Amino acid sequence: MNTKTILLASRPVGVPTAAQFQFETRAVPAPAAGQVLLKTRYVSVDPYMRGRMSAAKSYVAPFAVGEPIAGGVVAEVVESRSEQLPVGSVVVGNLPWQEHSVADASAVQRVPADQAPASYFLGLLGMPGLTAYFGLLDICQPQAGETVVVSGAAGAVGLVVGQLAKIQGCRVVGTAGSDEKVAHLRALGFDEAINYKTTPDLAGALAAAAPNGVDCYFDNVGGAITDAVYDLLNKHARIALCGQISTYNATEAPVGPRPEGKLLKTSSKLQGFIVSDYYARWPEGVKKLTEWYAAGQLKGEETVTEGFDQIPAAFLGLFQGENTGKAVVKVA
Repeated sequence: MNTKTILLASRPVGVPTAAQFQFETRAVPAPAAGQVLLKTRYVSVDPYMRGRMSAAKSYVAPFAVGEPIAGGVVAEVVESRSEQLPVGSVVVGNLPWQEHSVADASAVQRVPADQAPASYFLGLLGMPGLTAYFGLLDICQPQAGETVVVSGAAGAVGLVVGQLAKIQGCRVVGTAGSDEKVAHLRALGFDEAINYKTTPDLAGALAAAAPNGVDCYFDNVGGAITDAVYDLLNKHARIALCGQISTYNATEAPVGPRPEGKLLKTSSKLQGFIVSDYYARWPEGVKKLTEWYAAGQLKGEETVTEGFDQIPAAFLGLFQGENTGKAVVKVA
């Protein structure tokens, strides 16, 4: 069988462009014992992939130039040589951007596609949801009545963070990049939402939205928003450092206020984390997220793009703020 695949054509400098992606047709081998042939149904596009396009040392190996890009994929088993995964099984795994692929059965996880839309296992009930779950509940440990601020609140992780904070009984403030996203956050139950692109006095707006200071900050963005939040930290505040999307395409190291003094004076905790740090506890997280979703306390939000050929465009759209919630591409 031949299949269409997307390769990393070159490493970007600054903002990635369509030139970084190359389409190619490659042969797919027949599955060997213990393997399955998969038909891709949904592909996840995520900001962290920008880091893997660089050759810089990070927490995960970079993509290889001239080889398929890989990421979160929901797929259907169309041929099986594994008793654990019969034909028709729906699975999720880290798989190449291909219309069909072969994988070891042990490398993918079967998902209960009858309990939620299959694409949700790339978002609310997948890696982004787990990132929100462990970052907020394990690192920030919010208490009822506290104030939680979320940057990038309309993204795949931020939307879940805000909803989880409301479940914990917190006051929740989110920042986002359009009036439409701000309205969406308020509709989901955020107490305050701020359009950071159009608010002339961002620091003043955050102070007004958090009159009792900030107890927990879930940082997806970095930059000026984070600088402003640090001025509002309460004693023993907790900060989960999840992402820094404002700097991902920077060609020079940004210079900003030094936060150490503010952290010291408030005895605050700042902890960076990667969701894979919690891999051993993923079943716990999936179980709890699924329970809240089934109870109607968590809503999944997606921006769905149609067509395999549109995967690069959907990825590039992340850096233009085109998605609300999880960005996925429906392939089949």
